[in-house]
Amino acid sequence: MRQRACVLLALLSASFILTCISIAIMPMVAHASNGPGIASPEQGQTSKPERDHDDPLPRWSANLKLHAVGKNLGYGGGQVMTGTTHVYAIFWEPTGNVSRRYNSLIERYFHDIGHSPLYHIAQQYKQADGKFPSNAVLSGSWLDSRAYPRKLVLDGDIQHEVKHAQQVNGWRTSIHALFVVFTERRQDICVDNTKAECTSNGYCAYHSAIADNTIYAAIPYIASFRCDPYSGPNHDDADQAISGISHEQMEAATDPFGDSWIDSQGNEVADKCEQNFGRPDAQDADVIWNHHPYRVQEEWDNQTSSCRLTPSLRHSQHPIH
Repeated sequence: MRQRACVLLALLSASFILTCISIAIMPMVAHASNGPGIASPEQGQTSKPERDHDDPLPRWSANLKLHAVGKNLGYGGGQVMTGTTHVYAIFWEPTGNVSRRYNSLIERYFHDIGHSPLYHIAQQYKQADGKFPSNAVLSGSWLDSRAYPRKLVLDGDIQHEVKHAQQVNGWRTSIHALFVVFTERRQDICVDNTKAECTSNGYCAYHSAIADNTIYAAIPYIASFRCDPYSGPNHDDADQAISGISHEQMEAATDPFGDSWIDSQGNEVADKCEQNFGRPDAQDADVIWNHHPYRVQEEWDNQTSSCRLTPSLRHSQHPIH
């Protein structure tokens, strides 16, 4: 899914948002331009998706001084999530309406991604002092059964859920912390109450940051919406969520505040490879990490100017496992 962050201060409008809530730095979202997306069957969907997940040019990109060459991503001078990123999974499930292995497969993915060849692609995207994203680990997981505050969940509700999870669990905001909120089946998430940009008619997932630099991502129950037609190797709705998570996690690592690594069109590392997957094996997986199969999209590699599941070996900072 094409999901990108746009950083905006409070009360300014986001790149595709009509109004931002008071504490928001605007979401970087996957946007659909091929008509509305509507709820669809969660499992066994095989038809072509009706949405292309592209998103519009963010207004901040025009003001960045990028050093891009050709099609590559350019550096805008901002921070990246250097070193090890600590991921905190927040499963906001008031009724527990998720597939049987949904949460456990997502947690397994977070344990596997950090040392994967895919995550090593992020090592080339350094900040000004030469530091780069090198690893990611699952440092916390929490199930919240509180009811949603309204029928339609807004981005402001996602932000408040992150803050609530921090307070309950003692988690802290840091450039090394990513908070990922998951919602249950058929729960629509909108940027604001205008309903102009929602999971049901626009983006599939997004990453963003709150004004105090809390980095977060929102992952709706992707199998409930026309975002990804593939069932995946684990035969669970989590497969589609994981494809979206990897997109958002890679973009958050390399462009957490919308001023780091983007191209001249406003695309981030995953946007440039939207819907590009590796050749599937007999299990319908395109990667195997720690003996676990996944289907994740490719990411942009500046060194080879191409979409890849593994970095160019000569540019990897660490051996690939």
